[in-house]
Amino acid sequence: MPQLRLALNQIDSRVGDIAGNRAEVLRRTRYAAEQGAHLVAFPEMMLTGYPVEDLALRSSFVEASRAALEELARDLAAEGLGGLPVVVGYLGRSENAQPKYGQPAGAPQNCAAVLHDGRVALRFAKHHLPNYGVFDEFRYFVPGDTMPVIRVGGVDVALAICEDLWQDGGRVPGARQAGAGLLLSVNASPYERDKDDTRLELVRRRAREAGCTLAYLAMVGGQDELVFDGDSIVVGPDGEVVARAPQFTEECVLLDLELPAAAAEVPAGRVADGLELRHVVLSAEPVAAYPPEFPGTEAEPLGDEAEIYGALVTGLRAYVEKNGFRSVLIGLSGGIDSALVAALACDAIGAANVYGVSMPSAYSSDHSRGDAAELARRTGLNFRTVPIAPMFDAYMGSLKLTGLAEENLQSRLRGVTLMAISNQEGQIVLAPGNKSELAVGYSTLYGDSVGAYGPIKDVYKTTVFRLARWRNADAQARGETPPIPENSISKPPSAELRPGQVDTDSLPDYDVLDRVLELYVDRDRGREEIVAAGYDEELVTRVLKLTDTAEYKRRQYPPGTKISAKGFGKDRRLPITNRWREGG
Repeated sequence: MPQLRLALNQIDSRVGDIAGNRAEVLRRTRYAAEQGAHLVAFPEMMLTGYPVEDLALRSSFVEASRAALEELARDLAAEGLGGLPVVVGYLGRSENAQPKYGQPAGAPQNCAAVLHDGRVALRFAKHHLPNYGVFDEFRYFVPGDTMPVIRVGGVDVALAICEDLWQDGGRVPGARQAGAGLLLSVNASPYERDKDDTRLELVRRRAREAGCTLAYLAMVGGQDELVFDGDSIVVGPDGEVVARAPQFTEECVLLDLELPAAAAEVPAGRVADGLELRHVVLSAEPVAAYPPEFPGTEAEPLGDEAEIYGALVTGLRAYVEKNGFRSVLIGLSGGIDSALVAALACDAIGAANVYGVSMPSAYSSDHSRGDAAELARRTGLNFRTVPIAPMFDAYMGSLKLTGLAEENLQSRLRGVTLMAISNQEGQIVLAPGNKSELAVGYSTLYGDSVGAYGPIKDVYKTTVFRLARWRNADAQARGETPPIPENSISKPPSAELRPGQVDTDSLPDYDVLDRVLELYVDRDRGREEIVAAGYDEELVTRVLKLTDTAEYKRRQYPPGTKISAKGFGKDRRLPITNRWREGG
């Protein structure tokens, strides 16, 4: 059988940095050529970054992407790389779409192209457009209507883009009907918990349906709230894994494959869903036989906590670095949330670039102050103490606040202090709120919610504890100092805004609360369904009411890394002004 050496570039790109992304494609292709690759591939919308959101509706941006694609083809040829086929994603435009109601103006498309011999040898657009969760691709794109196939080294390679695998029909059965020996899919599939297992089963099933080897190339990195975890996979026609790349790591996956020879007759006509076959012959003869050097390796899957922690580090690092910041500022209370955020920040950008501030009030316990200082000692982050008691006394002397207003004043004074330091010194503030608190409204506006980014915004409190314990155990296993003080993990959670306060004074135990919230927020279960699942009716009613009435607060919270199937933000879109309540 003919041989092919693939170079699958599991890498990051930067939204809007067309010139930088183009240069990265050129650099990586140069390396792939040095390794003897016969076909090189890059992720979905590599030239523009992903997702581009409303940039897709700007004709200037679309045309810049299209022009960059042509320039890239010429650049590759100028460097002597023109004979090496390169598959790269970009933002394009349909040349055939007729303007109609409900279709994006200008008919932009999520495209990929094959570059060869200094020109664009083949263009195609994503056929299946996702329109769920964080995806709004019906808003931005018109679908592709072709079945692209290229002949490389005597092998027919069918091509697809991300959602083309996730939905039935279209290019997967089309690859079988076209007689392809390889189905190559380029993707920018965002991370969420347990998706790696779902993805593996999907790729196995689609390979069997296509009747050929399937190469699933994924993106890594972060973009605003989204994280891309890589985990590129190649499986054989029987669904057996041939190679699997690590998560959260840029890598060029080099792989030698033996694939069926293409039929003598070039396929033509239409396949599944009426897709028109577009077949381009780049090299009809098999490559000269060679001893395989890259048989493929399978990376060890990450454990649950390691995977989530890796996603949170990746998302935070990407947000800081891609937006041109150098350092971050965190209010350190001595509690578990700020401790985990500080550990994440140190791992993401280095402890020298992390600044922590302890802001004790009259109600702050000695152990909380000590835990904050101990965290700084263990991690090596920059640390200072700015007491808020004098500020608090001044406000109270003028306003005479009581009860909740008095408690929240402390949080808001801490927010003002953090933003003042941020403005003076140039760090961005990280908000330490977790998903449990955001759900039920236990995050003070203009206090706890102050910040440019919320690293654990989509992490329930019970998972916060799990991640803290995992991070410490991981450090111990490597012979390092655990970053989070044990007391921050073991003591009862408390905002410390009044004497002896603990979270369970006004909230259910987090083990119960988080399970109810997961059913309501993540799975959209109604009140009666949650009660039927075995939870106390009065507790469920109270938790759901708290969640519903806190919608206006969540809208004002900063962006943060998404790790669940439904995070607060683009995933979950509910009206703020809303009289509907579960159970009447």
